[in-house]
Amino acid sequence: MPFFFLAMILVFWLFFIRPQSKKQKQQKLFIENLQKGDKVVTIAGIHGVVNKVNEDGTISLEINPGSYIKMEKSAISMEMTNQVNKPVTAEVAKK
Repeated sequence: MPFFFLAMILVFWLFFIRPQSKKQKQQKLFIENLQKGDKVVTIAGIHGVVNKVNEDGTISLEINPGSYIKMEKSAISMEMTNQVNKPVTAEVAKK
């Protein structure tokens, strides 16, 4: 019985806790490495280019030429940004 309980805890940790903590670390590293000129997508779906990274944990995002908004770095979506910046695959190029 104790072995079964320990095995359940191990499975829970392997499939739920560990992947979530790895994802949080990747998100934190992604946010820390934002630089001027990076193309990003916010959690709200706003596409833009980082114009300035401020010391107070915010960025200036250019959404149109000459139009800037100030927002928190934490509002940048790592998954959506990676999808937008992904190179075009050969399958898409064939179409």
